[in-house]
Amino acid sequence: MATRRIVGFHRDEEEHWVADLECGHTQHVRHDPPWQVRPWVITVEGRAGRIGTTLECRRCDEPPSPGAP
Repeated sequence: MATRRIVGFHRDEEEHWVADLECGHTQHVRHDPPWQVRPWVITVEGRAGRIGTTLECRRCDEPPSPGAP
């Protein structure tokens, strides 16, 4: 699985936090115990502390779509 650095965060239309990855893809980073325990995502300091760390990017591992450049 490809790992990519987190370069920022934004909220989606449902107000869930999404990590912006260096590859241009995004990944949800919800804090939804007990399924997803990420208390760092709910504070500005917690998110700032994760900038530059890595997440696995499943989209980078997908084969290109037919006709994609």
